[in-house]
Amino acid sequence: MKLNYLDLHTTDAAWNLAAEQYVFDALPRDRSYFMLWQNRNAVIVGKYQNTAAEIDPAYVREHGVQVVRRLSGGGAVYHDLGNLNFSYITDAAAMEKLDLSLFCRPVIRTLQKLGVPAELNGRNDMTVDGKKFSGNSQYRRQGRVLHHGTILFSSDLEAVTRALHVDAEKLSGKGVSSVRSRVANLRGYLPPEIGLAEFRSLLLREMLSETPGEEYRFSEAELRAIDAIREERYARWDWNYGLSPAAQIEKKRRVEGCGSVSVYLTSEGGRISALGFRGDFFSSREPELLSEQLIGVELREDALAAALRDADVGLYIQGMSREALIQILLY
Repeated sequence: MKLNYLDLHTTDAAWNLAAEQYVFDALPRDRSYFMLWQNRNAVIVGKYQNTAAEIDPAYVREHGVQVVRRLSGGGAVYHDLGNLNFSYITDAAAMEKLDLSLFCRPVIRTLQKLGVPAELNGRNDMTVDGKKFSGNSQYRRQGRVLHHGTILFSSDLEAVTRALHVDAEKLSGKGVSSVRSRVANLRGYLPPEIGLAEFRSLLLREMLSETPGEEYRFSEAELRAIDAIREERYARWDWNYGLSPAAQIEKKRRVEGCGSVSVYLTSEGGRISALGFRGDFFSSREPELLSEQLIGVELREDALAAALRDADVGLYIQGMSREALIQILLY
């Protein structure tokens, strides 16, 4: 089958995922497509995950990290400009089940030629010295398969941990919680002269050596179509947060002038479906009455503020302000 490659140089995660979807849905099906792309700081959430259960919302907000849901399953991953992503889109007719290893082999071959002892490990990982440097996932529809993987080259590993880690919360539920593996950057295993740009070129060259192909460039009309997909799906809260399955979250805070407050929250579809308060605080009114006002409310600051606009929160949890409660619920 003929191969086209796309070497994207945008760094907006929402646009890149929209471009990936456009290639999958709209481009001719008589060929395969190989894509290379990078995102600036972003968390990419698996399709079946509860976003609130996968990110550290305070870190994400403070550091301007994009949060975008992808089409495929699997776990949440952190991207920055030290990270290289690849996508492969082709026919799935001959594949009876997901075979992630097939699409990882060009990466493995490229690294092995550079003297890096890379190998496939587990259901969707590539590792070196037992440390994960790549996670992969797939999406199938109408006889086509989209495989995409992420390659840690020189990423900020502290950010990888902090963006995906929620310190004081215990998480459970139908949402799939990401597996935190030991990770490593490839940079430390490669010769000094091999930077990310050079590695990107070598990977593309390896891919084309096995399956020769031509570059595909989007037309102006196609760029507009991708912009529309971005705005209609990947830039929307409803997709990135609202699609989330149920997950239970427990938060415990000590609030000055209030005492210890534990919040037991169930979110589903990005909204509060159950909420309870416990702690050593005092109350003039039953906190359950406050909980009732928040059932069905979206877990976003403007929605919570609107729902609590006429509520005197201090009557239900003495010493608690409306703003402090919103911060606990969100972060």
